Amino acid sequence: MPIFFDVYWFVACTLTSSCSDAFPLVYRILVLVFVLLVVGIIVWIIVSNWQRIELTVTIIAVASDALSRNLGLFLVIPLLTVGLVIYYAPIVVFLVFARFNGKIVAKESNGEYTCVWKQDSWVPAYYTLAILTMLWSLTAMVEAQVYVISGTIAQWYFSKDDSKPKRSTRSSLRNAFGPSSGTVCLSGLLICAVRLVRAAVDSAREEDVPGIVNLVLRCCVNALLSAIDFLNKFTINFAAITGEAYCTSARMTYELLKRNLLSAVFVETVSTRLLAGVIFVLSSVYAIVVCAILHGVSDLGVNAYIVAVLAWVLLIIVLGFFVHVLDNVIDTVYICYAIDRDRGEVYKQEVHEVYVHLPISRNSRSSFPTRTFGV
Repeated sequence: MPIFFDVYWFVACTLTSSCSDAFPLVYRILVLVFVLLVVGIIVWIIVSNWQRIELTVTIIAVASDALSRNLGLFLVIPLLTVGLVIYYAPIVVFLVFARFNGKIVAKESNGEYTCVWKQDSWVPAYYTLAILTMLWSLTAMVEAQVYVISGTIAQWYFSKDDSKPKRSTRSSLRNAFGPSSGTVCLSGLLICAVRLVRAAVDSAREEDVPGIVNLVLRCCVNALLSAIDFLNKFTINFAAITGEAYCTSARMTYELLKRNLLSAVFVETVSTRLLAGVIFVLSSVYAIVVCAILHGVSDLGVNAYIVAVLAWVLLIIVLGFFVHVLDNVIDTVYICYAIDRDRGEVYKQEVHEVYVHLPISRNSRSSFPTRTFGV
């Protein structure tokens, strides 16, 4: 696509007198060569890392197979989102009506008196509490979705036969909003706190406060927040698999990731970037096709581009949802494989045949506590 648009622009600008007058031939050739050079560098990066890409595609294929055996997740996850919206409805209504709590008071300005509306003193505090509650509920619901996905996939992984366990999604939902609700809420609280602190750090960076101490503090805070984000992500997966409490899952997950840190980073970053690239390419191609069809069969004019952009955004949202679920499945299968490997067992041979090619850390000593994990 970049090569096509680059050549198309070069030819169109050469044939158009106004464009050719504004951009001399030398500048057009420089732009053409520069874009081709950038594309060449990208192709070289892809070719030099082709083995990693092939491994990532295979990992995605394994995760897709696991997801295909648990298609009920595509119904449960949107229903959880709908439930969150319903939960938000009374909070928003109370926020609207909270504005009407107050009284009319007289205000003097330059010897003239005017009537103004003064809200009660508790209204700003209620607004703050309600907004923080909504943010915490949002992150908790996201963690609950991850818990349900991980619990469902783990039950499929640790089943002895190839058949899907009965009521696996229902049991994961019952655990997420029952015995493990505290774990889910605590995880959501940590994620909410991390997001708020990161937003404050980004706001301070925009203010451009000078000083080396401020720069060092920002770097330390960002590193700490990234570490909490990374550890918490796999902690909720581990808690969904084992049913352990949050702190116990965090400690045991740390021991697990300490031996497989390179593998975890590889699974998380490469697969996510590859899936994001696939989403962008498919959405762009779809938008171009929609725009071409609208120009061919209708006279919408400029509105055709608006419809194409809307189609592009809509497809990105839909595919983003699928990728969000698939990304959590990839993490869950990786954690299940690590537990399997630590216990010296093989529940899913096809998973071991793929994940055994992942790079592992140098510290291969077994420091993970040996125990029987239940789902």
